[in-house]
Amino acid sequence: MTYNLYFVPTIFLFLLFGLRIAQEYQRAVIFRLGRYSGLRGPGLFWIIPFGIERATIVDIRTRTISAEQQETITRDSVTVKLNAVLWYRITDAPKSVIAVYDSQTAVYQLALTGLRNIIGKHDLDEVLQDRDRINALLRENIAASTAQWGIEVERFEMKDVELPVAMQQVMAMQAEAIREKRARIIKAEAELEASVKLALASAQMAGNPAALELRRMQMIAEVGSENNSTMVLMIPSDFVTLATSLNDYVRDQSAKKREP
Repeated sequence: MTYNLYFVPTIFLFLLFGLRIAQEYQRAVIFRLGRYSGLRGPGLFWIIPFGIERATIVDIRTRTISAEQQETITRDSVTVKLNAVLWYRITDAPKSVIAVYDSQTAVYQLALTGLRNIIGKHDLDEVLQDRDRINALLRENIAASTAQWGIEVERFEMKDVELPVAMQQVMAMQAEAIREKRARIIKAEAELEASVKLALASAQMAGNPAALELRRMQMIAEVGSENNSTMVLMIPSDFVTLATSLNDYVRDQSAKKREP
């Protein structure tokens, strides 16, 4: 009886000490006497207590690493300061424990190195204008190395690019010159189109002197109305004669239409 009184509590404590719980986002890597034994979790699981088996808990959720500002040189010898953000998650828990000592530090240092290498292979214009392609290259550059550690890099993107003040001024001058060039081209195209229209109009008016004179009078009237002034004009006698003839012609045509 005394033996049973001690045996049952001992078994109970033995079982109790081996109970472990892993959350839904966790996995337990089990080592038995120092050798990898298996993967447990999520939920309640049991290991052999008293150091025979040891459980290393691994978080498999997506993690975010914000890379500190890095100063690097582009291919066209421009010094820039960059900030980047990395998203990764552990896809193979045993590898992340066995293959690398500190997975988070390893991924962080690898990301910084890859960032400098990729930026150094591209010009400043490419870094500023083609970010999507640069981000894809950054991810591919470290994805092969992290795959060996059981880690998947989901995204790796540049967050901010800081340029020297002198370079900012040069780029502002360049942008202003481009805008001025576009404005001059648009103005030249407008003048060219207007000259073509004027040439067509002059060709039509050349065959009709009356139309030319009427257009001239219209322009004079428009100038007078815009300036809110009265203009006294010396009208040539030929124009008066021509205008009288036109009025007589219009009157005769109207009279003929009214005759039965």
